[in-house]
Amino acid sequence: MTHPYSYVRHDVTFLSDGTPCAAWLYRPDGVENPPVVVLAHGFAAFRELRLDAYAARFAQAGYAALVFDYRHWGASGGQPRRILDIGRQHADWRAAIAYARSLPNVDTTRIVGWGSSFGGGHVLDLAAQDHALAAAIVQVPHVTGPASAFAQAPTLLARLVVAAVRDQVGAWLGRPPHRVKSIGRPGDLAMMTSPGAYALVERMAGDQFEKLLAENDVAARIALRVPFYSPGRKAADITAPTLVQLATKDDVTPYAKARKIAARIPKGEVRSYDCTHFEPYLDPHFEQIVTDQIAFLDRHVGGTR
Repeated sequence: MTHPYSYVRHDVTFLSDGTPCAAWLYRPDGVENPPVVVLAHGFAAFRELRLDAYAARFAQAGYAALVFDYRHWGASGGQPRRILDIGRQHADWRAAIAYARSLPNVDTTRIVGWGSSFGGGHVLDLAAQDHALAAAIVQVPHVTGPASAFAQAPTLLARLVVAAVRDQVGAWLGRPPHRVKSIGRPGDLAMMTSPGAYALVERMAGDQFEKLLAENDVAARIALRVPFYSPGRKAADITAPTLVQLATKDDVTPYAKARKIAARIPKGEVRSYDCTHFEPYLDPHFEQIVTDQIAFLDRHVGGTR
């Protein structure tokens, strides 16, 4: 890109079932009625973990971008904190898309869903139902609950189930959440413990590392639900052009299974990268991945037409 657009980032909020969701709205200067890419993060993450890097590149390429935090996470409302409820996150996605379609001075017929990891699963689910989406981009997406759950060591899986049952029973009795780490090192009681993953997330956090440490836990009940969440089952129902970006060394979303499911998307384009689950956010892989995303948007949505 020889002359990237300058852009302005605004802090905005929208309501999801009455609770405010915090978002950033990026607007490229000098582009009339740009398309809007709506972005949200993966499992137990917040937008400062490198989603701004993607949104800035989209804005420089002539696209508006809306980046939001789910309820209970980051700067959004919702109590208790750091509850991961799949149904609520689906509702947050619908509210974000509705908000994007209400914005002035954008092309509301060209709304794109962008999701990574667990959020990529949410975008697959959304795109299978909302056929007005212009396109979808899913990066290392969660596609199948059993494959992701059983990628864990059996001993860790058993410990997570015990913690999850304790948390769920406590929730029924009105107790505060019983929490486990979201991301940990091998041997930790955490939802994700791939070798090297914690260090990569540290790099993603950068100057947000203290916030990451403070928010690196999740109500354990989600471990009872991940095995039953398989948004890839709806892949054949997706009508929008969809870019699926997979990591060949992914042990959070197993690569072979994800590739097989992505092949069922009628207008799917699958690209594979020689990296692990968290590396798409970081150099040297980020540059190629975001370049491919912009090329896909230019082909199917057309930033400045």
